[in-house]
Amino acid sequence: MLRPEGHRRKRSKRKEMKRTMKKNNKGFTLAELLIVVAIIAVLVAVSIPMFTSQLEKAKTSTDEANERAGKAAAVAAYLSSTDSTPATVYYYDASTGQALTSNSLTKGYGKASGNTDNVVKIEIKNNGASVETDWVKFGTEG
Repeated sequence: MLRPEGHRRKRSKRKEMKRTMKKNNKGFTLAELLIVVAIIAVLVAVSIPMFTSQLEKAKTSTDEANERAGKAAAVAAYLSSTDSTPATVYYYDASTGQALTSNSLTKGYGKASGNTDNVVKIEIKNNGASVETDWVKFGTEG
């Protein structure tokens, strides 16, 4: 049975279109993209708590470093004082690295929870035999 020539062309065109569609199908499917998004979401959900705990540790370390620097600055000020009765209470100014005798600081520098915006108070006792530190609100003599 012979078919008209035009009919054959339609079939061959359809086959050609199917072939070209199969060749051009190089992208990702929606399911593959959703799986990748889900994996990224799980990784983010796991990493956020780890990041915040590391951030708090860094803030605590910064505060401890400021305490140590404050002690050193206060002891240096105490020992280099020419007064017959040197000051025994100092407040550490982290921006200048100096120990001040009054808490006239206008801004706190504490970062960790419990120390937020506080300053280091250094008290020298027993003629320099012991040094104690504490965090107090800036601008107070507490």
